[in-house]
Amino acid sequence: EGGAYMAIEQRLRELDARHRDLDIIIKSEAQHPSVDATRLSAMKRQKLKLKEEIENLRHGPDHN
Repeated sequence: EGGAYMAIEQRLRELDARHRDLDIIIKSEAQHPSVDATRLSAMKRQKLKLKEEIENLRHGPDHN
């Protein structure tokens, strides 16, 4: 049981880091005058998916 919890914690840390990195990239990209809107939306969608996965892990399948 403890091992599964540790694996989830590790996964949460990875997802949080990726979410943070994407946030920084999105903010940076959005300030460029020649922003690639398609790429920006793809990154925003990816960030949203990460957030959903983080929420699911935090709250578990029984909290949906």
